[in-house]
Amino acid sequence: MKRLAVLAVSVLLLLFSISFFLLRPTFPPLLNSRQAFEPDRRLRVYIADLPRALNYGLLDRYWSLPAADSRIPASSDPDHPAPHGHPPYPENPLIKQYSAEYWLLASLRTAATPAVRVVADWREADVVFVPFFATLSAEMELGWGTKGAFRKKDGNEDYRRQREVVDRVTAHPAWRRSGGRDHIFVLTDPVAMWHVRTEIAPAILLVVDFGGWYKLDSKTANRNSTQNKYRPTLLYFKGAKHRHRGGLVREKLWDLLVNEPDIVMEEGFPNATGREQSIKGMRASEFCLHPAGDTPTSCRLFDAIASLCIPVIVSDEIELPFEGMIDYTEFSVFVSISNAMKPNWLTNYLRNISKQQKDVFRRNLAHVQPIFEYNTSYSSSRAPDGAVNYIWKKIHQKLPMIQEAVIREKRKPDGTSIQLRCHCT
Repeated sequence: MKRLAVLAVSVLLLLFSISFFLLRPTFPPLLNSRQAFEPDRRLRVYIADLPRALNYGLLDRYWSLPAADSRIPASSDPDHPAPHGHPPYPENPLIKQYSAEYWLLASLRTAATPAVRVVADWREADVVFVPFFATLSAEMELGWGTKGAFRKKDGNEDYRRQREVVDRVTAHPAWRRSGGRDHIFVLTDPVAMWHVRTEIAPAILLVVDFGGWYKLDSKTANRNSTQNKYRPTLLYFKGAKHRHRGGLVREKLWDLLVNEPDIVMEEGFPNATGREQSIKGMRASEFCLHPAGDTPTSCRLFDAIASLCIPVIVSDEIELPFEGMIDYTEFSVFVSISNAMKPNWLTNYLRNISKQQKDVFRRNLAHVQPIFEYNTSYSSSRAPDGAVNYIWKKIHQKLPMIQEAVIREKRKPDGTSIQLRCHCT
């Protein structure tokens, strides 16, 4: 099956309200008055009870696969055959960028996550975390399942797992209490839980698309020799020219820019070769183009941050992670689609940005790099400044919206529906 989307969006909290015809539960109120007015307390998380086969067991199964991913050449799959002492999460370039599900669950199993307190009783929880590695499940079906079978249900192992997760979670009283509106599903790939999306639509769907391939060390980046090194390319983009829903903007930008002498526009695919080319290209460029694709953002934005390549974001409906916690204007350039579509407008605009301003942008990029990294998020050896804690903090900020949605569902008269709603970061 042709991949629906390789690069997904940032952090989205989608909170939907749809009609549920259930008997009114008789459980106590979701939050008491003291809980409702303690904005600085830690987020209380209950972990839904799922068998290991639906999370870490999927990693065991991945490492036992004898063949390479069918979507990329065997030489580009760094995991098969599995190297001695392989990392806990796949290095496969089609999979690694979607590792948030792994890191978030791991953070809940440690005592060093300051933003969160895991509770044993679901009645005490603010949110319920569903520990299903949905993206890994989907990617394994796409890479090792029967070709063309992903859209089907029969013979689809990913669908079987999706079905098991939904049946288990929706049968629990925690789901009936809230209609699922306080449940968190990590769906970092646009095709994750594809067959059951309507059934989990009321929940919090967390879409996180960073933590991918590489990083230009922020300490090294602070040295003038690296941060302020000569970058011969003005603007760099490597990716698919055509995308599905948002592809029109990308295609027009491509045609406008492809023949400019100091701009690189290249077709690319996230295999090992493409990865190395992207690393080299971004690190040799002043600016990295971030046009709309299938979704408002993609992990390309975070790859640019990792390479200290100043992001140029062309998207009128951008959705960015952690806004309100960090200011993207301090390290990114935002351009409207209408201006970007004017001949020569974008190149003239970028050439007029001073060296001093570019140096400021890059210093700020180095400063925010740890926010988009998972491997330092809950380590007890350093400050908790990484992606995991920022994700939990952002969910905590959304808690009033979650509580409102739960209360609206509880007071809804039988036979009525509440308009579908969406709140995004």
